[in-house]
Amino acid sequence: MRNWETFGWEKRCFEISYRLARTSFFLFCVSMVFLCSPYVGSAEHFCPDAPLVTARAAVLLDANSGQVLFEKNAGQRMPPASTTKIMTALLALEGGNLQSLVTVSPWAATVGEASLDLRAGEKLTLEELIFGALLESGNDACVAIAEHVAGTEKHFVTLMNQKAMMLGAMDTNFKNTNGLPAPGHYTTARDLAVITRHALGNPIFKEIVSTRQKTIGGNRERHLNNTNRMLWSYSWADGVKTGTTNEAGQCLVASGTIDGRQVISVVLNSENRWRDSTVLLNHGHEHFENQRVFDANEIFATIPVKEGDVREIKALVPEEYTVVIPKGRPDLIDLRYNIREVLYAPVTRGDFVGNVTVSVNGRYAGSVDLVSDRQVTRKNVLRLFLEKIFKPSVTGYGR
Repeated sequence: MRNWETFGWEKRCFEISYRLARTSFFLFCVSMVFLCSPYVGSAEHFCPDAPLVTARAAVLLDANSGQVLFEKNAGQRMPPASTTKIMTALLALEGGNLQSLVTVSPWAATVGEASLDLRAGEKLTLEELIFGALLESGNDACVAIAEHVAGTEKHFVTLMNQKAMMLGAMDTNFKNTNGLPAPGHYTTARDLAVITRHALGNPIFKEIVSTRQKTIGGNRERHLNNTNRMLWSYSWADGVKTGTTNEAGQCLVASGTIDGRQVISVVLNSENRWRDSTVLLNHGHEHFENQRVFDANEIFATIPVKEGDVREIKALVPEEYTVVIPKGRPDLIDLRYNIREVLYAPVTRGDFVGNVTVSVNGRYAGSVDLVSDRQVTRKNVLRLFLEKIFKPSVTGYGR
């Protein structure tokens, strides 16, 4: 005979199991909707039509804010080929006299592959050699630049690596000035974008890499044509450098500016660097926009000041601050405040009193300093002493 108590318990267990299964299925569906949302996760998923590129490594960077808008294996160490010359040119611009005459050494004249066909003893200005390195990708020009600026190419390469570290390109190591294959010569797509962003801040570099053609001198006139075909094929292109070796494959650092907003793309080991770069630059302009986060002199908090002739100051942002967001998604901006609770006089107008960390869709976008809106002078010692003695009682007596 069936035990009805046992039967009732089994029925109850079945009902519980059924409800749990139904709940689990519901949660699974909700989680799938969430995970498949185009605005969840990393930068690749901000937009439903995230770019598809053939490059083994790629990155898309906003030049103004430094925000990463898209990345693919961006931290993978890879040979950069002639995109190395971005750093070579940057150091030459920062450390050399552009109008100084450079005498080409016998060693520089022997450097082959892509070259300007420089001859030993030939004289060109440093500026002409930089044009030759960036437009025509002259390997010999890079060695001549290095020897002129630092004495030897080896010393110049040391400066290149030091500069990379200063810029935060920690996964970069140069072995030469031109990017010819060498053991231990590597960078990443992300580092290369960071270096390029800094270089584009130099107006002379920016002008050179946007130049299609240039005639330089020496023993004979040389007519240079920029190897970057994007300057002809992409309407808004304004830089920067190609690179090609058997080891590195097709490489290209490109930039494009529309309505004052510049984006930088890097593709390393690409099957079609022109298409990949066009896709990335279009992605940056079509799917992202600037969003003002703070107005200039916007006040965030009032901070008490002790021992001063003024009891409080205002914490404000000194300049307008803008970030890049997916179009129509200001809700993705998150602000975290870190403001000092109290200050002690003296305080100078413009003194740092805190900061605001800005994130977009959970990714760090930048940090904004908060400063004092006024100057506060410290009271003299006697006044502070008397105020301490005659401070009104707070015990309740004499009320």
